[in-house]
Amino acid sequence: MESRGRVSERAGNSPYLSVDATIRATDAGPIEDVFRESGPRLERALLLYSGSREVAQDALAEAFAQALRRGDQLQTPERWITKVAFRLAAAELKRRANLVPDLPAAGYELPDPAVDLGRALAHLSPKQRGSLVLHHYLGYEVSEVARLTGSTSAAVTVHLVRARRRMRELMEDPR
Repeated sequence: MESRGRVSERAGNSPYLSVDATIRATDAGPIEDVFRESGPRLERALLLYSGSREVAQDALAEAFAQALRRGDQLQTPERWITKVAFRLAAAELKRRANLVPDLPAAGYELPDPAVDLGRALAHLSPKQRGSLVLHHYLGYEVSEVARLTGSTSAAVTVHLVRARRRMRELMEDPR
């Protein structure tokens, strides 16, 4: 059984390369398992982090494409894919200095509380937002968040404290 994955090149100076990967289901193994079991959750986390569906989808697709190229070299594919996807999203956000979040309106895609949460997250710094999403949404320990983001546990703890305080303010009186 074969499956085809394609990550297309975006117009402009995008860091995402065009990849045409043909894989056999038996060859993908753990990476395919991560895609099926954690892909949607990772995409939602990246959407919450970046505020952009395009950035979230592109970063996740490129992370999976890179993981497929590495194959059996990855000891913990889910952690590696998460780390790479968040770093790609951060690089893209830095490149797009004036990002306007494109969270969908409430409806069948996201209920009102999720839209409010996304809007509140957009008011946090990228480091606070990343720490909050990785820790509270994806369930990583503070030390793991530090490793994933290339930071220290102390810095992640500070980001989490400040992010929680700001989120409380924003969720009580959203503006």
